Amino acid sequence: MSNTAIGWIGLGKMGIPMSANLIKAGYPVTVYNRTKEKEAALIAKGATIASTPAVLIQQSEVIVIMVSDDAAVRALFTGSEGLLSVAVTGKTIINMSTVSPGVNREMARLCKEKGHHYLDAPVSGSVKQAEDAQLVIMAGGEVAVFEQVKPILDGMGKLSLRVGELGAGNNAKLAVNMLLGVYTQALAEATVFAKEHGIEAKDLFTVINNSALGSVFAKIKGDAILNNNYQAAFALKHIVKDLKLAKEEGLHTPLGTVACETFDQAAPLLGEEDLIAIIKYISQS
Repeated sequence: MSNTAIGWIGLGKMGIPMSANLIKAGYPVTVYNRTKEKEAALIAKGATIASTPAVLIQQSEVIVIMVSDDAAVRALFTGSEGLLSVAVTGKTIINMSTVSPGVNREMARLCKEKGHHYLDAPVSGSVKQAEDAQLVIMAGGEVAVFEQVKPILDGMGKLSLRVGELGAGNNAKLAVNMLLGVYTQALAEATVFAKEHGIEAKDLFTVINNSALGSVFAKIKGDAILNNNYQAAFALKHIVKDLKLAKEEGLHTPLGTVACETFDQAAPLLGEEDLIAIIKYISQS
């Protein structure tokens, strides 16, 4: 059991199981979330509650953030009751959100001015991997800071890897999600092509899953298509966000550019559904 006091901010679909795994590993965890009813699940598992980010940072040694976008990150740091609003120093802040490398560099600079350490450490994996502590975690920042918190990261994933300096974690995640977008669109297009030529989807997926192209992702998303189940494990609107972030970082290659355009066009109708719902858009194109 570790005595490192952890503060957790962000209790979405990923944040709840990730923080629960740290409680399970024996860490004392204090949580803050804007939507208060989501805190109940963590209270039941043994977490304590902080009323504001300012209170949370005073009660914690390591603070982990898992929120949706750049605006949410900035608000947590710079708000009137934000993490940087109080006169404390020497904390380590790990931003596991998939946000822009730019906002990470900006928050890291503000943290350094306050005497805090900062890592960006987004994850690859969905809710099931979060629940099973099987996430892949990509970190950017100082080697010494990463090594200090690696046991905490290891409590949430099967791999915790420092991939470079500050911002590198988010750039690695954007590269992974660019591949995710391209692969998802390709799987959907292959399914539509096969159907148009009289091949049943179940037969196509049997072939794919027994070939060199088979993967856990193809199996899961193939089953979703077969069962007409588009409940979001990873919402289509989030891949749009990530592809646009990659574009802001200089994405210009053909497949990534096309995927960004396709998912963006589909988002107004399908944004809340799982990203494999892109097959609905492609079917009508």
